[in-house]
Amino acid sequence: MSSCTPQRTDDPGPADGTRRFPREHSPPPGGRRFRVAGCDVSASIAVFLIALPLSLGIALATGAPLQAGLVAAAIGGIVVGLLGGAPLQVSGPAAGLTVVTAELIQRYGWRTTCAITALAGLTQLALSTLRVARSALAVSPAIVHGMLAGIGVTIALAQLHIVLGGTPQSSAVDNVLGLPGQLADPHLAALSVSALTIVVLLLWPRLPGRGGRIARKVPAALASVAAASALALTAGLGVPRVDLPSWSSHALPGIPDGPVLGVLAGVLTITLVTSVQSLLSAVAVDKLVAARKNPTARVPRSDLDRELAGQGAANIVSGALGGLPVAGVAVRSVANVSAGAVSRNSTVMHGVWVLLAAFLLVPVLDLIPLPALAALVMAVGIQMVSITHIRSVTRHREMLVYAATVTGVVLVGILQGVALGILVATGVALHRLARTRITREQRDGTEHVRVRGQLTFLAVPRLSRTLHQIPGDARVLIELDGSFMDHAAYETLHDWQMSHLAHGGEVELTGRAGTRIAEPAAGTHTCCRPWTPWRNHHCGGHPAERGRTTGHQLARGLSSFQRNTAPHVRDELARLAREGQSPSQLFLTCADSRLVTSMITASGPGDLFTVRNVGNLVPLPGAESGDDSVAAAIEYAVDVLQVRSVTVCGHSGCGAMQALLSAVPDTTLDTPSGTREPQTPLGRWLRHGQPSLERGRSGGRSRPRLSGRLPADAVEQLCLTNVVQQLEHLKRHDAVARRLADGSLQLQGMYFHVGEAQAYLLRRDGAGDVFHPVSPLDGKRSDGGPSDGSPSRHAEARA
Repeated sequence: MSSCTPQRTDDPGPADGTRRFPREHSPPPGGRRFRVAGCDVSASIAVFLIALPLSLGIALATGAPLQAGLVAAAIGGIVVGLLGGAPLQVSGPAAGLTVVTAELIQRYGWRTTCAITALAGLTQLALSTLRVARSALAVSPAIVHGMLAGIGVTIALAQLHIVLGGTPQSSAVDNVLGLPGQLADPHLAALSVSALTIVVLLLWPRLPGRGGRIARKVPAALASVAAASALALTAGLGVPRVDLPSWSSHALPGIPDGPVLGVLAGVLTITLVTSVQSLLSAVAVDKLVAARKNPTARVPRSDLDRELAGQGAANIVSGALGGLPVAGVAVRSVANVSAGAVSRNSTVMHGVWVLLAAFLLVPVLDLIPLPALAALVMAVGIQMVSITHIRSVTRHREMLVYAATVTGVVLVGILQGVALGILVATGVALHRLARTRITREQRDGTEHVRVRGQLTFLAVPRLSRTLHQIPGDARVLIELDGSFMDHAAYETLHDWQMSHLAHGGEVELTGRAGTRIAEPAAGTHTCCRPWTPWRNHHCGGHPAERGRTTGHQLARGLSSFQRNTAPHVRDELARLAREGQSPSQLFLTCADSRLVTSMITASGPGDLFTVRNVGNLVPLPGAESGDDSVAAAIEYAVDVLQVRSVTVCGHSGCGAMQALLSAVPDTTLDTPSGTREPQTPLGRWLRHGQPSLERGRSGGRSRPRLSGRLPADAVEQLCLTNVVQQLEHLKRHDAVARRLADGSLQLQGMYFHVGEAQAYLLRRDGAGDVFHPVSPLDGKRSDGGPSDGSPSRHAEARA
């Protein structure tokens, strides 16, 4: 057993064979191949102490044999732990399945319910092969939260009867109707045990002082059940207790006995609830892992399709062995992450501890009072009605969807409640799409038209009527406070704007934040609208001329700039002309025409001091033989402009790297000194890339890699190696070395794959040089500025 340090896991990664993260600290050949971190052991014990009472309580709430809860907990830990795609998620019997399972047991019996569980597992396996796991996340959160809240209400109402010493009814409505009579005649022994359980459960996490910190290492669920058991035992209270029968009499599944449609509905319900709950829980666990302040190991993100397959396998095994349905459980997963687990070993070991307890701790488990378990499950059911979730759906104006789902689940059933929630959510979405408010008022001589909501064809008649009431020579400000405009609305607005401008009026369009939306001047070709995605086209020419090289393309481009772009950047360029340049970084990249630095770095005027040459090469000091342009640029940027970082950016399909790999011997000639040098300027320049070629040929672990996949070919491998090598050359320049020594300069390697439009940043760690892809969320800071110097400080203003 090792300490909590990065370690090798037996996670084979995604099905496509790519590796999601480097496997560090691999054991030497012939050594031990499986190690367990100490924090995995402690986390597994913490999760086991929570899972044990909860598993018994959930089995009690469903009316299943109590051993079924232990079977599901052990299988959920071991099978999903080994096969699932969420390493730190803990699976087992879930409170969200209590209502479904109880109804199936009451209607078809326990043996048929086990068969339905196994069939649901087969369905989950089939869905995982179709790779539809991500589609489950498309369900509105209001529906999911409403479903869980409805289940929680149903659980709490049923368990309240057991807490009071009675017997729950078959439905939530019957439980509510029977509650007054139960309250009028409570069972005092059961009520006292339940009350102590709830009090300890609530107060245990709030114990003060040093003793409280030590006591809180024991989970509140275990402490409350232990206190209730001690009270019942010492006071001799006559309350029913856990009675685990012999494993020899454990009930196994039988052939489904009941209406085919009813059985299929049961399979569909368990599949839906277990899948959605497990996948949403896996996503939540990823967020918890990412929020760790000081991670001790790299935990890969969840592979949702693999997680769905793992849940399906666990349900097949659990159903076949007479266990409850299995799903990912948020409470145990949070405990696992909070306890510092670093791999799936903690989940697997927790299942092993449950399995050992089921065989070795039967005399201890038989001391637990059933009202204590009922109180524990009732508290879990109440917690499923989350105040945080209610605030979230209220903030997003989806309270109607949430309330409809909760009501449907409580009064009718889970599938029907979810279907009702989907219908209401669809109606709300259509209402929002069709509900558009258009107002007009005059202020300070300007006509203000505000459009609130989505601008679709349904709003075109009102929009057209409002616009045509405006005098032809008026100054108009139109504020579009929405996120969508369809073609019919756009054509109406655009045609009116052109007509209004032709009659001498003025029109300005703004977004919801008041930012101006630029429009092309009349007569400009429609392909040049500012919101059109960048394309390799030439504006202002006839469509038939595009793609043909003519001598007038440069002039047309300059004319387009003066007409469309210059008015928007003139103020910024005037400021730079007055104040001078102060770029944040030196960006050294290739001269390839496909590499548009301002586009891929979202940079603007004054942001980057750019040096471009064939192959993004940085000659060693004194090696440029007569042309010191690169060294001069480096010295000027580092010493005079005081840039804070230097980025060397390579790219895919680099012609210089291809030329290095396919160098032809006859391109060299003998010199008077007896050496052989290239006879062309290009060949002489590419000599500076020879160290990269030699570094790549050295092979071994020193070769840089792409995260998630291997380099496509030798050219891509050399492109990556060249970036690393040129960073080494940079360090040899005196100006760079001085700034690196005092910590005021950073070097950054970058690789841009042209065909994929994907940027990669170099990170150096124990695994070597690895280029990691940049995601759309990378580089963001709370102050809106760039985190690595690449994004522009003007990008937001221009957008």
